[in-house]
Amino acid sequence: MVKTLAKSAAKKSAKKPLRKAAAKPSVRKAVTKAKKGKAAKVKPARARKKADIAAAEGASPAMTPAQIAEAFRRLAAANPEPTTELTYTNPFTLLVAVVLSAQATDAGVNKATPALFALADTPAKMAALGEDRIRELIKTIGLFRTKAKNVALLAHKLVTEHGGEVPKTREALEALPGVGRKTANVVLNTAFGEHTIAVDTHIFRVGNRTGMASGKTPYDVEVKLEQVIPPEYLRHAHHWLILHGRYTCIARKPLCERCVIADLCRWPGKTTVN
Repeated sequence: MVKTLAKSAAKKSAKKPLRKAAAKPSVRKAVTKAKKGKAAKVKPARARKKADIAAAEGASPAMTPAQIAEAFRRLAAANPEPTTELTYTNPFTLLVAVVLSAQATDAGVNKATPALFALADTPAKMAALGEDRIRELIKTIGLFRTKAKNVALLAHKLVTEHGGEVPKTREALEALPGVGRKTANVVLNTAFGEHTIAVDTHIFRVGNRTGMASGKTPYDVEVKLEQVIPPEYLRHAHHWLILHGRYTCIARKPLCERCVIADLCRWPGKTTVN
């Protein structure tokens, strides 16, 4: 009997350290902590600027695969069904909205597109509307003259070369006027469910700062993100990262105190609060 109790006690004591070592903050606790504004704090402006320069050079410490997986687990828990903030009704209006959003805010684009899409929500209607009318409808958006020309041309090309349908390949999309790799990736992901990462200024910053994917160019960051993000999160990864960069990991003074992945982030510009 004594031997049995001793063995049982020994087994329990041997298991305790293992449980302690494997313990991690739960997703719920991390999200709750961030919502209360107690996740982390940022260093002074000079230190943040220095940390950002180092991050842009790829000098930030890298997150581990386990940390990246945990980061997306938390982002998913905080926002299970993320989506674009651009207003659209079909793949074509999404394509046009993304083209118009270059060097402009989504909010600004959303103010102009309702009137445009009310008149032309298909390539045929947009081509018939013409460059002059398009320009008049989007004149509140930056670079509206160039964008009006591109929208008119891409609509015409969709009608004459793609039967009025938005193509589902990156190559065909990038061949359209005003459409680059980032725009193509947004359309492929949002309209067609492809596992693409459209690296804009926000995702570029988040990738470098956090240590998820450092790179000197958007393409470098895109390739690395596709390699390190767990497959089950790739469908929505683009939206989680862009929203995180737009509202939390902002450029001038990130809101680390409300960041759900603050303790996982490797950016030297913040200090984790225990």
